[in-house]
Amino acid sequence: MPRRSLKTLAIIAVVLLFGCVFVVYRFLSHKGPRPGTVLDEARQANRPASSFVAADEDYFHDMDGGIPLTPAEVKGRNTWVLWTGGNDRFWDAIGVTSLGSLDLLKTISSFPNPISGNPNDKMNFNRDNRWNYLGLVNEPCFEKPPGPDPERFGLWLDKRIVSPECPPDPFENETKYPGVRIGSRGQTLPQGQANQHLPKDKKMPVGSFYGYATGIVGLRLFPNPAFDAAAAQKWDPEKYYSDPNYYYSKDLIRPYRVGMSCAFCHVGPDPLKPPADPEHPKWENLNNSVGAQYFWIDRIFDWKADASNYVFQMFHTSRPGALDTSLVSTDNINNPRTMNAIYNLGPRLEQAKRFGKETLGPGSIDNKQLNDYVPAGDPLAQFFVPPNTVYSPRVLKDGSDSVGALGALNRVYLNIGLFSEEWLLHFNPLIGGKVVTPIEIAVARKNSSYWEATEAQTVNMALFFLKAANPHRLQDAPDGAKYLNNGNPDDAPYVERVNKGKVIFAENCARCHSSKLPVPDSPKKIYDAKGCAGKDYLQCWDEYWQWTKTEEFKSKMRAIVTAPDFLDGNYLSAEHRVPVTLLQTNACSPLATNAIRGNIWDNFSSDSYKDLPSVGSIKVYHPVTGEEQSYSLPGGGRGYTRPASLISLWSTAPFLLNNTVGTFNPSPSVEARMQSFQDSIEQMLLIKEREKDSVLGDKVPGVIDRTTTRCYLRVPSGYVPEGLKGWGETLFPSIVGEQGIEIGPIPPRTPVSLLANLMVRPEEMGLWDRLGHDRKVLHLVLDIKRKFKELGDNPTDAQAQEVLKPLADQLMALSKCPDYVVNRGHYFGTGRFGDDSHLSDQDKRDLIEFLKTF
Repeated sequence: MPRRSLKTLAIIAVVLLFGCVFVVYRFLSHKGPRPGTVLDEARQANRPASSFVAADEDYFHDMDGGIPLTPAEVKGRNTWVLWTGGNDRFWDAIGVTSLGSLDLLKTISSFPNPISGNPNDKMNFNRDNRWNYLGLVNEPCFEKPPGPDPERFGLWLDKRIVSPECPPDPFENETKYPGVRIGSRGQTLPQGQANQHLPKDKKMPVGSFYGYATGIVGLRLFPNPAFDAAAAQKWDPEKYYSDPNYYYSKDLIRPYRVGMSCAFCHVGPDPLKPPADPEHPKWENLNNSVGAQYFWIDRIFDWKADASNYVFQMFHTSRPGALDTSLVSTDNINNPRTMNAIYNLGPRLEQAKRFGKETLGPGSIDNKQLNDYVPAGDPLAQFFVPPNTVYSPRVLKDGSDSVGALGALNRVYLNIGLFSEEWLLHFNPLIGGKVVTPIEIAVARKNSSYWEATEAQTVNMALFFLKAANPHRLQDAPDGAKYLNNGNPDDAPYVERVNKGKVIFAENCARCHSSKLPVPDSPKKIYDAKGCAGKDYLQCWDEYWQWTKTEEFKSKMRAIVTAPDFLDGNYLSAEHRVPVTLLQTNACSPLATNAIRGNIWDNFSSDSYKDLPSVGSIKVYHPVTGEEQSYSLPGGGRGYTRPASLISLWSTAPFLLNNTVGTFNPSPSVEARMQSFQDSIEQMLLIKEREKDSVLGDKVPGVIDRTTTRCYLRVPSGYVPEGLKGWGETLFPSIVGEQGIEIGPIPPRTPVSLLANLMVRPEEMGLWDRLGHDRKVLHLVLDIKRKFKELGDNPTDAQAQEVLKPLADQLMALSKCPDYVVNRGHYFGTGRFGDDSHLSDQDKRDLIEFLKTF
């Protein structure tokens, strides 16, 4: 045999041997339970799903405009506002994974004293400024604590007001809604520190399965079952607030865990009944449909809001009201998206019957459907046709949750921590780097009582939103009429302007932003195939898009839009999948990988979604030089965005899928909303120029999110493994010290997503391609190490920028989303960036007057 062949065989043999050894090592070294083998805490305590009954008290009757609800709808609203499904376990665990940055027990506190040895170092928030600083909704009937609560382990938690206007919280009734008795719950606790403030009976409470109210809507308080006798003896509430060496510890066990309901991300001030003081709302001022438009995720997920910490800088790329929903089960793409408002669910479901046909496959077929709960012949029984066809609305912005309305709702509960015992086994939370595997509905149904209880309750949530998720019209808001021609909307010249705006909307906007669309004279595949999801989608889409440019479409659409009932029952979105090549918006949302085949949400996306073709290539821009480059988008579901609904557009600014276009105003008043709307819509239509990048200016079409100051990657000492502390300080004194690990500096104006979007572990690569990728990542790490070494001690920001600039090419080549301009795209009607439908400024202003009426 030739020597070259022998050499090749030898190499193959070595590689195979290495591969076998690696597989055996991974198998033998696996720590902890394997997916599919764990039970949730409720199952461990022998609690069946039937024991978690939906609450029936109409306690929130003043919310949502005071709309009357049936008993089933009341239960649906209660589930939305209260049900956490045992996810307090998850939010406690993620506090450790986040290295102490996220601590919801501190978020609900109002501690007034120093939080370190520096007397000026204090918490930035308390109940008095919680809305303005965090954007969180204070629950009515609470007040700021006057001191540590002797009945709550010495914590500075909101105090409930006792008055005729503030009845007791019925959901704290542990007789009617008994909590899960597990661990230390119900057990006697020993006295330890003098100031630890144990309950009067010296027992760890069991509580209700709805937890205790915290004073923040959407967060509920649960006794921590891990807070046993040993933890109680070590508990020191003063140090928990004031001593970083105490509270920054992976071994700290807090007496409570905080659970999160859907309301945390979705309840906000009612646009038609805004609170006089947003720090002190009443229930009548709050609405379940509008979305948390005002919360600051950077200040919530990093309670210290330390700008010198790179983690904060990453969260800071989320504008108020936006959040990367794949943050925990990370796909290593920094992808903040707005919190969805929920409007006109009935018309949205009707639109799903026209364009939302999806084919389910293995795993996704296990999702519950509406007709599992309603009788045959009921209108809600029409959305699933056996054996595997579903007509599905698209809730997520990339249209991936394509398995039916209930599946979309149920998935959210997993994504906020339900059945975390299983969920966290499928990925490395927050940081990634591990092969991601799907969480299976069949496993959740088998091993989680909380999951089964959630499935049983979400149908009532759907019924609630079918009743209550109604539009908020500007004309019905306090003083809203003055923004419609100064209170004279019937003035003839103004009516003519609005009518002109209707025509402009019909010809330019309605093809994506109306659920009332014309019937074509000749067959169109997207109509005939009811959405045409799957491998042939682009052909169907292109045919539809070209048709919308014809006089046939425009004339029919004009008739629909100018009809007096156009807005009645209109979802104001067609819910099509629009290629990002056409939208030109930031591509990181449609590039999300969590729902592609074999990934974490595999069971919550349809086979037809997974078969969607690539949309082609887009322009991206080098974040250091501004050089334009071409990037080919992968297929398999990625590359598309569903158009936003324009319902109540006046109240939902800033705009785009990440809230990057327009000025944010923290006040929920009608006046403030209209100021933000006017600025945002003028930027959308380029009457005003959008914000430019602080470094590259006109070289790129918008803003690149950059670090605002010099920052570092930090691991506090309490989270550094014991074995690393000693020898780490000796071998790596520039990185490991008494305060923990500190890597940097990362200079100001560094593109945040250049680091955050690094493809640590690629999907859909074969062995050889993956080895090649890993080699590139290794070279990058070594280059980074060498560059930091070149910096020496105490480099200037300018020196750090110059030394790290050459790394940008490598980072961009290894990026999962190399599109860094966040406020680009949706140039329709501007005649710029390739758009061919230029409107005059007067046309745009007439269009705006019509949009105000939505």
